[in-house]
Amino acid sequence: MSTALRQPVPLPEQPYDVEAVRRDFPILAHKVHGRPLVYLDNAATTQKPQAVIDALVRYYTEDNSNIHRGVHLLSERATRVYEEVREKVQHFLNAALFCEIIFVRGATEGINLVADSYGRAHVQAGDEVIISAIEHHSNIVPWQMLCEEKGATLRVVPVDDRGDLILEEYERLFSPKTKFVALVHVSNALGTVNPVKPMIETAHAHGVPVLLDGAQAAPHMAVDVQELDVDFYVFSGHKVYGPTGVGVLYGKASRLKDMPPWQGGGDMIRSVTFEKTIYNDLPHRFEAGTPNIAGGIALGTALDYVTGIGLDRIAAHEADLLRYGTQLLSAIPEVRIIGQAREKAGVISFVLEGAHPHDVGTILDHEGIAVRTGHHCAQPVMLRYGVPATARASLGLYNTRGELDALAAGIRKVLQVFG
Repeated sequence: MSTALRQPVPLPEQPYDVEAVRRDFPILAHKVHGRPLVYLDNAATTQKPQAVIDALVRYYTEDNSNIHRGVHLLSERATRVYEEVREKVQHFLNAALFCEIIFVRGATEGINLVADSYGRAHVQAGDEVIISAIEHHSNIVPWQMLCEEKGATLRVVPVDDRGDLILEEYERLFSPKTKFVALVHVSNALGTVNPVKPMIETAHAHGVPVLLDGAQAAPHMAVDVQELDVDFYVFSGHKVYGPTGVGVLYGKASRLKDMPPWQGGGDMIRSVTFEKTIYNDLPHRFEAGTPNIAGGIALGTALDYVTGIGLDRIAAHEADLLRYGTQLLSAIPEVRIIGQAREKAGVISFVLEGAHPHDVGTILDHEGIAVRTGHHCAQPVMLRYGVPATARASLGLYNTRGELDALAAGIRKVLQVFG
């Protein structure tokens, strides 16, 4: 008789129960202007599950203490829980090393850290930095500031009418002067999912490191920084169902260890005298001062929540909503969708004939529907498509087809007002 172990039969995957997910988010039971809340502003910030809210309360009611310095029980407990989150982030991004995870206030601060520390050390007069035409301001302005300071030049990858970057033009931008590439993974204004892996490979073939702004990617798809071979990756906690004021910078240890600290203070030092300061090891050399301890701990809970559901399942749910919502809005003749890239995440930006986006957003609000209106911190995108602003519906793991039906009905009410 064979002694080989029988392989377990995989259990069938449970269907995505969006109503069960919605019950985890207390704010979704609220009403706005007397109507059920339809929250479609997830690209700006996501709502928080009760588990994340509980984690914040638990820290302040049971463990409140500063970390890394104390020998008393509360400090040791808070330190342990906080540092366990760093390990959770390491697994969330599949980083090779624990020390490659740096806590920051958000994606914006992570980009500024890299521009200030790595950029200042490696970009000189006459050099070039490549970004794309669909960046958030957070991945434009820090590089502009660096280039202005150093006398370097910012080069921009153009985007086509659909919202796809023109890769042939990207490849032509490289020269011996190119020192850095900073790209958005998913556009907050268009929903475009950039082909970042081949773009990273192109940059590396020229010996150029790459930073990815993952603020709109990490909440919606699995990210593997080792598989991407990206040098730096950033995301924000509040976009991934965690609290505001906390985010993550991933950096390859080989890059980080040669970068000077960008802020000075406590915890980023090993020893200080008036003659000399010796800086701490990674990751702490980039984490000056008391961090957002409660936010970091609650971020860990948020990552537990989304990984518990499964990022692949979340992506499939949101892809279904995107298809459905795009069909609904495309059936309204007065609606023009801005950005229809070949690969998109759950963002539907649109303009409505005869109505300013701010008026659209105001009327929808009175129907209980929360969308974002404006330039979405992406003014060059608006200029590219010849619009002053758009209305943007952005999807999350708790949204439903019924909410998109409500959005379409709300748009028809706007048309009645402006018809």
